[in-house]
Amino acid sequence: MSRSIPIFSEEVQTYEADTCRPLLRGVEVGEVELAAWGHGHYPGRRLPRGVLPAVKSVGFWDARHDQSWGLDWHRNEGIELTFLERGRIDFAVDGQRFHLRPGDLTITRPWQRHRVGDPHVGAGRLHWLILDVGVRRPNQPWRWPSWLILTDDDRAELTRMLQHNEQPVWSVAPEMRHCFQQIAATIAIDRADVKSSRLAVKLNELFLLLLETLRARDIYLDESLSGTQRTVELFLADLSNHSDLLAEEWTVRRMAAHCGLGVTQFTAYCRHLTNASPIQYLNQARLDTAARLLREDPQASVTQVAIRCGYSSSQYFSLAFGRRFHCSPQAYRLKDTTSANGEG
Repeated sequence: MSRSIPIFSEEVQTYEADTCRPLLRGVEVGEVELAAWGHGHYPGRRLPRGVLPAVKSVGFWDARHDQSWGLDWHRNEGIELTFLERGRIDFAVDGQRFHLRPGDLTITRPWQRHRVGDPHVGAGRLHWLILDVGVRRPNQPWRWPSWLILTDDDRAELTRMLQHNEQPVWSVAPEMRHCFQQIAATIAIDRADVKSSRLAVKLNELFLLLLETLRARDIYLDESLSGTQRTVELFLADLSNHSDLLAEEWTVRRMAAHCGLGVTQFTAYCRHLTNASPIQYLNQARLDTAARLLREDPQASVTQVAIRCGYSSSQYFSLAFGRRFHCSPQAYRLKDTTSANGEG
């Protein structure tokens, strides 16, 4: 996963989002047209302070031909809606791959890693909105901005549907396309005072249409998706999948704080999910990742692999690796190479 600008810190955890640098480079060389407004580090023009708070980014790009860039795996600091008006774009979220077609809407939550392009973006006109609803983990309460004027009941219903169903791609009605087109036209207006009022109206319409779309599908809601266990599952999966996280100096207290839990509760969830204590699971994840790196990165030394997986001592790493795999890291790599060559 590519590194990017820190966007949110909570206790021991720093959340990161894509900086859209590949998109900006595409704009600079004239490959793609971009129009966007927002707050923070996202591309486009800045919304004035206090205007439409929670709107991190809203805009569209128009790529008239296949691109030489894509947006690698990333998360956003809010819920993200994207809509493909025309063209074709590959999209992936949490390991699922999709070929978006005109009329497709994607929905991703802040904890869902996603990618646009495979690896490059195809020709197409893509609209997006990133709205910060104050959550970074599934079990946190959503806080909608005050300018969203849905009734309390409608807002609560929309929240439940977005919390308890994580289907990432939806085919939507023409009304949604028209709404995104109107938002795009609003972004082209230069006067910020007119823009903010028009945007507020159109964004309210967008979320009303989203609610109606979800209602019409009679979707299955899984309450466990917003539970504490889900937060721990995602954290443990991240540990297993990202060596940059394994390299950090974890304690049980720090892991629990990362999930917003106390040590006792976090440890209980970890044992329930993995049949191991947090430290046992961490060590297993480090050694499994080290074994993968020894296979996949033959240029990396054993010491480099050890450091990347969170071991400060190559000697201790070799000892722990031998206990797990019954051979040294060097022998494991040699055995894997010999097996791949059909020898032995």
